[in-house]
Amino acid sequence: MVSEHSDTAGDDNTPLALKILVAGGFGVGKTTLVGAVSEIKPLRTEELLSEVGQLVDDTDGVDQKVTTTVAMDFGRITIRSGLSLYLFGTPGQDRFWFLWDELSQGALGAVVLADTRRLEDCFPAVDYFEHRHIPFVVAVNCFTGARSYGAPEVLRALDLDKGTPVVLCDARNRDSGKEVLIRLVEYAGRMHTARLLDSVS
Repeated sequence: MVSEHSDTAGDDNTPLALKILVAGGFGVGKTTLVGAVSEIKPLRTEELLSEVGQLVDDTDGVDQKVTTTVAMDFGRITIRSGLSLYLFGTPGQDRFWFLWDELSQGALGAVVLADTRRLEDCFPAVDYFEHRHIPFVVAVNCFTGARSYGAPEVLRALDLDKGTPVVLCDARNRDSGKEVLIRLVEYAGRMHTARLLDSVS
């Protein structure tokens, strides 16, 4: 995880910056979420969708989407005094998954965005973080016109471990996105603490 240190060793007020990934399928709202919560102008690596890309990018259900992330999105948000999150949005298409290993280095945890109209698109992200033991929460981006499902239904549909948080959100809304990030930090903190205790017991 990313951290920033002051010159005073052992100072409880040392600023801390945590690295968070925002992952999920193509067109699920990753760029939107990073942009909505970031307190700085987000770095984006978006390109226009091309005719060639139509052969490999499934735009079914997101037919109004005209751009795609080809490397990453980056933003920053201060959760409270002394605690900032560095947000790295991953590209959604499988041809860019080779970037995920680099982006996940040092990450505290991840947000897996899900769209209930294309729920299967978030399976690769869920599998990725489960196999690497990276704590994650599933955030269901509630698109207008999409059928509404509760968190327990999504938990069962994705066959998640019982303790994995599932939250409903609006990726366009800063407060909603911030709540998702707070849930992730709390959950990841509990997971890392539990692993640390297990390692010394």
